[in-house]
Amino acid sequence: MREQSTDLRETVRRRYAAAAVKVTEGGAACCGPQPVEIDDTFGSALYAAGERDALPAEAVAASLGCGNPTAVAELREGERVLDLGSGGGIDVLLSARRVGPTGKAYGLDMTEEMLALALANAAKAGVTNVEFLKGTIEAVPLPAHTVDVVISNCVINLSTDKPAVFAEAFRVLKPGGRLGVCDVVADDTLTPAQRAERGDHVGCIAGALSFTEYRTGLEAAGFTGIEITPTHQVADGMHSAVVRATKPVAAATSAAGSDRTDDTCQEVSACCTPTGTVTGPAAEDRQP
Repeated sequence: MREQSTDLRETVRRRYAAAAVKVTEGGAACCGPQPVEIDDTFGSALYAAGERDALPAEAVAASLGCGNPTAVAELREGERVLDLGSGGGIDVLLSARRVGPTGKAYGLDMTEEMLALALANAAKAGVTNVEFLKGTIEAVPLPAHTVDVVISNCVINLSTDKPAVFAEAFRVLKPGGRLGVCDVVADDTLTPAQRAERGDHVGCIAGALSFTEYRTGLEAAGFTGIEITPTHQVADGMHSAVVRATKPVAAATSAAGSDRTDDTCQEVSACCTPTGTVTGPAAEDRQP
């Protein structure tokens, strides 16, 4: 099972590395970068025109999500935000604008090519309150209780260890913090085999949880106030959905250790280099 999970992760990494390279190479062409997705159920079409126009074309072209998490996370001035699987950085850049100069947006990605693209996009956008970290969403290289909000855009379904993703999101959130993600979710009537018939893993279909499985996973991690709202259909019985949840103010340490704190990394400044750099251990160095 571990070998299969590693193979799936590498397949996902290669797919998104290729997408980043496609955008980067397109940027050198006479007509600018070409969109990597044309299906209006995924990608940049799900953002408002005003948001797209305010960002570098490369950030928009690299959008591979199934929604716009920054529009549903209710970000506020001065907050710290973490984007799980930040890709070319579109949601990080939008979040940075929403939280303002007193806030900060972190982007986490395991793909070198996407991280390089995100850094270039942040520089082009002139956004300085951002930081990109290298690592996996199952082992976030940040201390516990670091951020106010965790967002993600059609990435959690790609993980082969979703309980670890939910536990890590819970761990890095401050008590009272919020989860606001867009993801693909399956009808409860569909078996895993039936989901796989509708699309492959890297296409964000085969690995999707059902509505009940998603809720159960978040509850097991300690989240409360869970809302899962479908927004549009991406395949038969498969939906893009907005998922919201809250870490209780009086959150106790869970049996799964979701509130564990790395003794060597008590403060963000002790682990992270200044804005505009990629930090954090490689994915394979963080896995148990």
